[in-house]
Amino acid sequence: MVSLLDIIGPIMVGPSSSHTAGACRLGLLARCLVGGTPQKATIELHGSFARTGEGHGTDKAIVGGLMGFRPDDERLRIALDIAEHEGLEYTFEKTSLGDEAHPNTVRITLERDERHSQMVGASLGAGRVRVTEIDGYTVDISGNLHTVVLVAGDVKGSIARIAGLLADNDLNIATLKLSRKERGGDAFMVIEVDEQPGESLRDAIRALSWVKWAFRLDKVSA
Repeated sequence: MVSLLDIIGPIMVGPSSSHTAGACRLGLLARCLVGGTPQKATIELHGSFARTGEGHGTDKAIVGGLMGFRPDDERLRIALDIAEHEGLEYTFEKTSLGDEAHPNTVRITLERDERHSQMVGASLGAGRVRVTEIDGYTVDISGNLHTVVLVAGDVKGSIARIAGLLADNDLNIATLKLSRKERGGDAFMVIEVDEQPGESLRDAIRALSWVKWAFRLDKVSA
């Protein structure tokens, strides 16, 4: 089914929904993984992003997203200049992520204080995005819902405990996906919820002894 958004695209600054609006939303999602605007960012562009991204404002859009600017923010036009004044150190590189990667894919590696994180995501067109990897774990995140991501020890009853915390905070689970690299190793959990989770929920999850880190990913769709 074709929606009106697919035809007219999102409200945005820039010439291309995939190279600017989608790129900005990927930056917005990535910044959540370090708890705000990073101090350092390495941005690796693949495929069409690498070939034509600069001309379409992909560089400005991603950096703007990392600073919290949304796709319709006029500051995206001068995002690179603002980043310099804000102390965001960034570098762009062209890379190949393999034939299976979407043409508009970026790998973003961020540093903020003691927190380091890496995210791989693609811009699918009409401003839609898909995050496919976080810190080496395979994920499937659209940014259409508020999301909680966490890494925890592979402990029995962990899903039930976290689901209970969500219920205590009056949050309804839309999807919950769990992955691990090996039995008994760290587990990576992605929980999409219908309502925006508060900092109190994040802090309650972080307080669990077997949780190593937990962050909220903002809803980035319109």
